[in-house]
Amino acid sequence: MADEGGRFELFAVAPPGLEEVLAEEVREAGFADVRAVAGGVVFRGGWPEVWRANLVLRGAGRVLVRIGSFRAFHLAQLNKRARRFAWRGVLRPDVPVRVEVTCRRSRIYHAGAAKQRIERAIAEELGAPVSADAPVQVKARIDDDLVVLSIDSSGEGLHRRGHKVAVGKAPLRETLAALFLRQCGYRGEEPVADPMCGSGTFVIEAAEIASGLAPGRSRSFAFEQLAGFDAGAWAEMRPGGAARVPPMRFFGFDRDDGAVRAAEANAGRAGVAELCGFRRQAISDLVAPDGPPGLVMVNPPYGARIGNRKLLFALYATLGERLRAGFSGWRVGLVTSDVGLARATGLPFVEQGPPVPHGGLKVRLFRTGALS
Repeated sequence: MADEGGRFELFAVAPPGLEEVLAEEVREAGFADVRAVAGGVVFRGGWPEVWRANLVLRGAGRVLVRIGSFRAFHLAQLNKRARRFAWRGVLRPDVPVRVEVTCRRSRIYHAGAAKQRIERAIAEELGAPVSADAPVQVKARIDDDLVVLSIDSSGEGLHRRGHKVAVGKAPLRETLAALFLRQCGYRGEEPVADPMCGSGTFVIEAAEIASGLAPGRSRSFAFEQLAGFDAGAWAEMRPGGAARVPPMRFFGFDRDDGAVRAAEANAGRAGVAELCGFRRQAISDLVAPDGPPGLVMVNPPYGARIGNRKLLFALYATLGERLRAGFSGWRVGLVTSDVGLARATGLPFVEQGPPVPHGGLKVRLFRTGALS
């Protein structure tokens, strides 16, 4: 439960391999007691910090609130202690709840039976209905006989900003795009160009960062359905329009007309259409946009299906040639699952990031310094 200061242990979920990158963002956002752990970032705060974390963190997949813990060595003990738990301080009896349980290294090893006991405790002691599609989720982790209870304060994953309706074949999640931009040193102070923009994720995310727009500004969250939620305080915390109008612009190119139209529509819904320019263009015609150099962010096709990989070497080679020839002073961040394809660009990569799960594959971020 909360400590004497009303603070909980909070957990921001990160893609495996990018925990330290997210921890940097959480620290910069002003949260307390931040540390990276496997699978995410632990920090502390009360309910206002829970709300703010969901609103402002770009790289977090969701925010969990650890509401309590107790020991349980068998199902009868779990049932008894779950019934004694102070659910009323967090959950509302009129809002449906769902429960998810994981078990590791514990005498309680049947997650389904444990889930049933916790659901019954909530339903009978609090009166809240249990439903598979409930808006509020309780997560119970039973590890070494310790039951740790958390509330998912986010609801839908935080990559669902509420703006990207149209997507391409292999869309990059906004949360992952934000962490890759951060890894490349992007802080909203330079232009960004994506030569294969698809639905515009990198371009739109960069424009939002530069404009000071909170990523969660347009959506609702599960915490709005919890006991003690203060709608007035939340309304004051939630920002209105952009905090600033940046002097730079953001550019997306794609050979597919449909992708360009989708990116334009997504940028319009995000409120950054005036900052973004999208154009149909082949990689062979790529030239640097007018203005100062900045960052090229690109997520090309990976050729994961049999037979496709060989066809992509020419594409990657052309991309590298155009960037080396016309993007002097620009840095490059390239996301791919294939080291060989990255090397085919001929770009002077200075660092290769850790493998990160994406679409059933493991992708890496390859970075250059400023091209000469």
